[in-house]
Amino acid sequence: MKVESYAEMFKRIKRENESAFIPFVVAGDPDFETSLEIVKEMVEEGADALEIGFAFSDPVADGPTVQAADIRALEAGMNTEKGFEFIKCVREFTSIPIGLLVYYNLIYKNGINNFYKSAKKSGVNAVLAADLPPEEAENAYLAAKANGINQIFLAAQTTSNERLKKVVKLCSGFLYVVSVMGITGTRSDLKTSTVELIGRMRDHSKLPICVGFGISKPEHVKEVIKAGADGAIVGSAVIDIIAENFENKDLMIEKIGKCCREMKEATKR
Repeated sequence: MKVESYAEMFKRIKRENESAFIPFVVAGDPDFETSLEIVKEMVEEGADALEIGFAFSDPVADGPTVQAADIRALEAGMNTEKGFEFIKCVREFTSIPIGLLVYYNLIYKNGINNFYKSAKKSGVNAVLAADLPPEEAENAYLAAKANGINQIFLAAQTTSNERLKKVVKLCSGFLYVVSVMGITGTRSDLKTSTVELIGRMRDHSKLPICVGFGISKPEHVKEVIKAGADGAIVGSAVIDIIAENFENKDLMIEKIGKCCREMKEATKR
């Protein structure tokens, strides 16, 4: 199966007059097999790309929802090696881009070059280490480049124009714009500053812009797309459904499918 690149994906959806819907889940939450069923449902219901988290014990960028998902996955036996096995299983039913969201200790402990080689072998397109600043990213950047993997970086409202130049220089695939000051999690509304931030990012980069953190409603998706984003990343809204429906897996999958359909519909221009 030929894996679709981010460039090919963004070109495809642009032809369809849409923007990208990118759902996020933690690999192995609540268990390996159920997690695979969840990802398959997301793909079937409109995901243009996937963001998959590898469970970590101290996810400093994440709020309670994702922290709980990490704990569930770890208790189910997930680790980095099993995470890559999970990606291989996902690759059996989809060719859309897959990005990993990890914390740098997982990369460092695994061996930087070894981690990126394993990522490439499993079918990963991109890696975002949430706690890795561009100033410290040379080794990861070189390993990513050597293995044909996009290295993704975060840009936030506090990112100065000068620092943004460093981020853009190292980033490829797309630029991940953080929509809120703080950690991941659902929000009731988006701030006006998010709209302004997208415009500022557009002035400094030709990369596609995807917005995450706090994107939890179709209205949020519509807002960021209207503001100029090329894609919306939705995590906690999906993970909340997992957490609320442990006792009824069929209902869980059904609700996740409905959520994904509604989010994808919101990306249509």
